[in-house]
Amino acid sequence: MHEPLRGAVGTAHAKTILLGEHAVVYGRPAIAFPVASLTLEARAESIGSGLALHTPFHAGAITAEDDAAATREEHIAAVAVRRTLERIGRPLDGVGVSVTGLIPAARGLGSSAAVASAIAVAVAGLHGIALTPADRFEIVQSVERVAHGTPSGLDAYATTAAGPIWFEQGRARTLAVAESPALLVADTGVLGRTGVAVAEVRARHERNPHAIEAAMEGIADLVVGAREDLASAAFADLGERMNACHGVLSSIGVSSTELDALVQAARRAGALGAKLTGGGQGGCIIALAPSASELPALAAALTASGATGVWFVTDGEENA
Repeated sequence: MHEPLRGAVGTAHAKTILLGEHAVVYGRPAIAFPVASLTLEARAESIGSGLALHTPFHAGAITAEDDAAATREEHIAAVAVRRTLERIGRPLDGVGVSVTGLIPAARGLGSSAAVASAIAVAVAGLHGIALTPADRFEIVQSVERVAHGTPSGLDAYATTAAGPIWFEQGRARTLAVAESPALLVADTGVLGRTGVAVAEVRARHERNPHAIEAAMEGIADLVVGAREDLASAAFADLGERMNACHGVLSSIGVSSTELDALVQAARRAGALGAKLTGGGQGGCIIALAPSASELPALAAALTASGATGVWFVTDGEENA
């Protein structure tokens, strides 16, 4: 049996969905990009007894009540600690975990999956265990089920992916691009309501399955087209597909006044395309600039229009 180490670290990053949110729940494909400028770190250490946690949302001992109440963001980390120890067959004792990072919660950027992923690596590493990708995925999914009910699995993959991924029916694969699109993510400052939005779309589906299935097929067609655009660097076409996708998402009730305002601000500032990203009803938009050199100006325009945070998705860029 491996003896616990003195400490171990795990990391993960945010993700953004380029196209395919909500449709992915109904078996259609989606394209997601890592947001490498938005990261978090989990550090696990051996302690005398019990389980302890320190995050921006929680500090102190982890109790059974934390695990039971884990539908709230502040308890996701507590569940991740427990699930990891259970997965690796170690006692629920003697581990302290601290989480620090920049990923804002409840914005459609994969914060809960990133927290779970970083904690899983750190806690397993504390016990001298290197998780397989499959084990890491299962731990994250078990936490995501507590947080979101029936997660597609996209966040669990995308928050550890090194580059863009194509996700379809529970499986992810690397997506080739001719060159990196000049993308940024902008935060409305309003908490997203992924669970509510998904439930409302499901209710619409039950009332009018033909209309919602048509919407999902429309999004799927845009995703397939976007894959071709990325393979050929046809960014003007990609922007048009992003705009069209936002229209479909708005038609099924998952946008919001704040999201629509930032989308319009991005387009007025010269974005080739802009749309909500993630579950919607709050959270973030994703926008495509004509070139990487035009990202700072687009970021400034969105900040002036009320965005509370802007992050470049393009590799190697710093926070705006």
